[in-house]
Parts: sequence; structure tokens; C-alpha cells
Amino acid sequence: MTTDSELRRLLVTGGAGFIGSNFVRYWRNTHPRDRVVVLDALTYAGNRANLADLEGKDNFSFVEGDIRDRALIETLLQENAIDTIAHFAAESHVDRSILSPDAFIQTNVVGSFALLNAFRTIWEERGKPQHNRFLHVSTDEVYGSLNPDDPPFSETTPYAPNSPYSASKAGSDHLARAYHHTYGLPTIITNCSNNYGPYHFPEKLIPLTCINILLGKALPVYGDGQNIRDWLYVEDHCRALDAVIHRGQPGETYNIGGNNEVKNIDLVRLLCDLMDELAPDLPTRPAQDLITFVKDRPGHDRRYAINATKIKTELGWTPQETVERGLRRTIEWYLAHLDWWKPLLSQDYQDYYRKVYRA
Repeated sequence: MTTDSELRRLLVTGGAGFIGSNFVRYWRNTHPRDRVVVLDALTYAGNRANLADLEGKDNFSFVEGDIRDRALIETLLQENAIDTIAHFAAESHVDRSILSPDAFIQTNVVGSFALLNAFRTIWEERGKPQHNRFLHVSTDEVYGSLNPDDPPFSETTPYAPNSPYSASKAGSDHLARAYHHTYGLPTIITNCSNNYGPYHFPEKLIPLTCINILLGKALPVYGDGQNIRDWLYVEDHCRALDAVIHRGQPGETYNIGGNNEVKNIDLVRLLCDLMDELAPDLPTRPAQDLITFVKDRPGHDRRYAINATKIKTELGWTPQETVERGLRRTIEWYLAHLDWWKPLLSQDYQDYYRKVYRA
């Protein structure tokens, strides 16, 4: 049982996005007495419909706003007596960062800086309460690329970002770390592997593949398809962040991985096979006939892999989903929620898709 003294009041930035909305829903189900305030700018990847089932519920509120607005952040922290920030808000798609890096610097670096400053101000005014937390959710991409025989990334792996996206996230990681070491701010950094699951915007590999199969469109695979990623089911990620908030140590970094290293081409083929099994009346069957290799993206990292020993040993977390079971759950969700993803295939999305894949 959670006692009144253990109740938390969270500000979740980017809470209408993919991972953020899954985290908000997880937290509400797991800690129903905690207060959750969502702040989201509702850019193309933020969707208030992701939180529709929570609107009007006790201890939940939504605010549309920009994390760079320090005055707004300080007001929210004060008026809601926020003791925990879970910071998900970020521009996160590598392809978009290659086409237009400006927004990545503004949101990921400048926005994180504004949040840290606002949180520090309120934290110091309150007398630096020890139970406060600033959770900075980041990515394994800050570590760069691995060769096939290299050991997985650990928390001591040197940073070597290779895209504007990963460089901007590395910058925000360094700020969060510096604010702990300089000011004592209770920041914690997590670096996770590739997430997948419900509410994933269709520009990313897994939802894009599922939706294109349903539409009978080509399935673009970069280069030779041999790039390797470690896939983490989003609900497993949320459980890990819960452990970090409640039991993690300020100033520490925790790597979160799914123990599911898969080549991109093998992932796409598995998705095709599952869609053949689960989806009736596909325009093209077998779906693998839609696989189309396209020109590789610039600076495409070859392999990511996470060593999650630290969070397992210190906080008792391990992933529960295998990639096969997690993908099956994900596909079943997309098949049952056409009303969610179809409106996202806007003209802007189609224009972006053609620009990236030359299709």
C-alpha cells in the first residue's frame, strides 16, 4: 500500500506522445492516487487522443504548452506542488533530424535546459526536498554505433552520437548530469533501446511496416537491412522507469534494454509473417512481397545493444516481453485501432514520407 507521505505529484512532459502516453496510462493504473499533470506542445507526434480515456479523471490534467517556456513550467510546478518531473518531451526521429535539425536543438537541448532551470528554482525555494526527482528519459543512440562483436552499451560507454538527433539528446543528458553535480539537483538519466507498442506514430519502422502492409504499399528497408536494434516493449520500459523513480539514486544513469537484438530485415519479415496470420483480406499476400530495399540513410548506425545489468542488479528490473509476443500484441492493437492511426496519414505525413523514401 502507498501511504499519503509516499504519494507523488508528477509533471510528465511529452505525455501525449508515444512513450509518454504509455507511461501516463501505466502510472495511473499502477499508482492511482498519485497526481499526474501532462504537458505537451502537441506537435505532429503529440496526440491528445492518446489520453482520451483519462480526460476528466481525478488527479489528472492536461496542459498544452512548450517546455522552453520557463515561466509556464515554474507556474505548473508551484500550482500543482510537483515533486517529480518525468521528462519525455523530445524530437525523436533520426530521419527528421537529418532533414531539419533546428527543432531538435530547440526542443531537446534548449527545452531540457529550461526545465532543469525551472525545477532547480522551485526545488531550492522548497528547501531542496530529498524525495524530489527529475527523470530525464534518453536513448541508447547517444553512445554511437557498435560493431558486430562489440560488447553492448553500458552506463560507462563513452558518448559518440552520429546524428543530429542523438547529438541533441547527448547534449541534454550532459545538462542533466551537470545539474546534479553542480547544484545537487536530484536528476536521474535513463538510456533506453528502441521502444515499440501501442500509440506509436506511423513514421517509425514497426508501425510504418504494419500500416503499409494493410494499405498494400511498399515496405522500405534501408540499405542491406542488416542494421541491428535492441527492441524494448513500451510497457517494460514504463515498469523500468517506475523502478528508477522510486528506487534509483540521484546522479546515476540506468540503461534499459529489451534483450532482443534483431536485424531490421528479420524484424520486417517477422512482422510480415504475423500480419499474414492476424490480418484478414490483405491487399498483398504474402506480405513479404512488399519488401523494398531503399538507399541507406546518411550516417546510419550499424548496431545498438544494451547491457541492462545495472538496473537488474540494483533495482530488480528485467524485461518481460519477448520480441515475438510483443510484436503480436502491437499488431493486434493496430488492427483494432484503425480509427486512431488513419487520421495520422495526413498530407503533411505523405509529403514527408515521399521526401524520405523517394516514394
